[in-house]
Amino acid sequence: MSATADHAEERTNPAGKLGFSPGQVVQEIGYDDDVDQDLREGIESVIGQELVDEDYDDVADAVVLWFRDEDGDLTDALVDAIGLLDEGGVICLLTPKTGRDGYVEPSDVIDAAKTAGLSSSKSISVGKDWSGVRLAAPKR
Repeated sequence: MSATADHAEERTNPAGKLGFSPGQVVQEIGYDDDVDQDLREGIESVIGQELVDEDYDDVADAVVLWFRDEDGDLTDALVDAIGLLDEGGVICLLTPKTGRDGYVEPSDVIDAAKTAGLSSSKSISVGKDWSGVRLAAPKR
């Protein structure tokens, strides 16, 4: 595939914006009926396999964390997700966009990530109803 084709897929597949790559094991946390199925399929397309669920019993290269305001404490959820990651792993935190049920204030995301010891990228739109931010786990 050409570099131009790679860039075209990144524009049409939001999973590319989140930095997934082929062969990664990606664990999904917080799945519910409101998640963006197109994004899930896009991630699976990039990594070349299905997402593993919350019962996966090994470390993952990345965690997709669907989080809504009513899901509890975001810092706790992020700390739990860190424990699921292999060295150098990332958390892709997905939250509802402004005006959607379960919206999480960006300042809450920044505060929770900082408290959990994560460094974050800027928030990006990854679907009609969801925004995503890539959070890097601390080096062990």
